[in-house]
Amino acid sequence: MSYLVSRRSFLRAAGFAAAINVSGVFAEELMRTPALTEGPFYPDHLPLDTDNDLLVVNNQITPAVGEITHLSGKLLSSTGEPIRNAFIEIWQVDGNGAYLHTGDSRHASFDKNFQGYGRFLTASDGSYYFRTVRPVPYPGRTPHIHFGVSLGGKRVLTTQLLIKGHPQNERDGVFRGLKSEAERNLLLADFEKIPNSPIGELAAKFDMVLGRTPEDDHQVHGIAKSEMASGGGRGPGGPRGGRPPGGAGGPGGRPQRPNVPPSGSTEE
Repeated sequence: MSYLVSRRSFLRAAGFAAAINVSGVFAEELMRTPALTEGPFYPDHLPLDTDNDLLVVNNQITPAVGEITHLSGKLLSSTGEPIRNAFIEIWQVDGNGAYLHTGDSRHASFDKNFQGYGRFLTASDGSYYFRTVRPVPYPGRTPHIHFGVSLGGKRVLTTQLLIKGHPQNERDGVFRGLKSEAERNLLLADFEKIPNSPIGELAAKFDMVLGRTPEDDHQVHGIAKSEMASGGGRGPGGPRGGRPPGGAGGPGGRPQRPNVPPSGSTEE
């Protein structure tokens, strides 16, 4: 699929996200991003289109239903160094609250125009970018986006991003399972309207700091599950972790990304 997000919209989203998130992870003194469960609905079959634009599948004309969100951030080490060529996966429900998973009771209502899953290789400055929809709640869970981060074919972080200030956060058992408020705050992001966007687009910024080992997350089931790195195994619906097939801009690979100036800083 061709990269459909224009340079202008990317610059606008990235610039606004930087403006409202100047503090970033450094305000938290590089606290390590806490892990949260992968949950049962990592896709059991990957879509044909697995790039970082979740709104359009295989160049279809009709976009997914939902509030367009430009999601970006950086992946850093515990000492603040950017981590490049990390394999970042996200997956989430569509506007109907359905996952791309046949075991989800809502699967029949899944939006066929929504990719449901995307992946991206971090740039030299550790940055990543996705175009998706603002997550919505479903019974038992507050709105969230799942993240999986892998290095060298090994999953090193499994976590979730939540909407800052959403009223269901305080009632969410998964989120409240984190012991401290400081940890919970690291998984929250503002989903802010982009000024002058004619269609009400949103921007969210989520920086992550690595600190866990693959052994810490040995129970994950993603395609980058650590034991798959050594034996050529395949995860559900796709190849083992590492660089997506197709190379930059190719099918399933990282789309050609516009040149963007530095941003100023760095379930289930």
